Amino acid sequence: MQQRKLAFIGAGNMSRSIISGLIHSGYDSAHILASNPSAPRLEKLEEEFGIQTTQSNDDACAFADAIVLSVKPQVMGDMCKALRENNDLDGKLFISIAAGLPVSRLKEMLGGDYPVVRVMPNTPSLLGKGMSGLYADESISDEDRQYVEDMMNGVGETVWAENEDDINGVIAAAGSSPAYFFLFLQAMQEEAMNMGFDKDAARLMVQQAMLGAAEMVCNNPDLELSELRAQVTSKGGTTAAAVNTLIDEGLSDTVAKAMRAAVDRAEEMAKQL
Repeated sequence: MQQRKLAFIGAGNMSRSIISGLIHSGYDSAHILASNPSAPRLEKLEEEFGIQTTQSNDDACAFADAIVLSVKPQVMGDMCKALRENNDLDGKLFISIAAGLPVSRLKEMLGGDYPVVRVMPNTPSLLGKGMSGLYADESISDEDRQYVEDMMNGVGETVWAENEDDINGVIAAAGSSPAYFFLFLQAMQEEAMNMGFDKDAARLMVQQAMLGAAEMVCNNPDLELSELRAQVTSKGGTTAAAVNTLIDEGLSDTVAKAMRAAVDRAEEMAKQL
């Protein structure tokens, strides 16, 4: 992995997870710096990972070859304005993990045609089990693309979006989808409780079943998901009765509508920001 000087502007949970992944992948902690208004959050990062910290975004910018923009989309404009007014941004690579902000808008905020890579991670990145979508326009060098890919591979898996609009599909399929699974598990837990199990037992059953199912998917990459389903669905059995009910009730259509709603909302946010 390239050992560039890397600054994180914003030290929230996602920044922490990426820093953790980098350190565990052998990245030199002396080459990582995080800036944040909150001193206690910075002290915790410094203590846990041995990185440098500062409460000054300008100091972070001066330190870095690459900068992760990890602030809320609503404050990105003001933050970028201060950066461009107080610093020389030439030669720096910018990596944005803010939802809804296209590359063109980020460049506008930064005040120049600087190299920008968009990253859309999801919350399992906090456990090193993330799925991140990446997008870079044709101006980004292969070296920069590889650097960002290696960085995000430290917290899970990555996929490149060929077109920037495809990032919205990544949001629907990976960024937002942990919540879909949580909702499904919640419904199963509640029904198990209705059947007489206590809350803890009901949760244990459904979460372990989900974990086991996920492992079966990961350990059988050559099998289609439909085939995995068929293998545990005996004709005329209990599983078939449950699966057929889900199909008859329109599960596939509901999932499609939910994913399309996520895409639509992402497109709306891009226009608003």
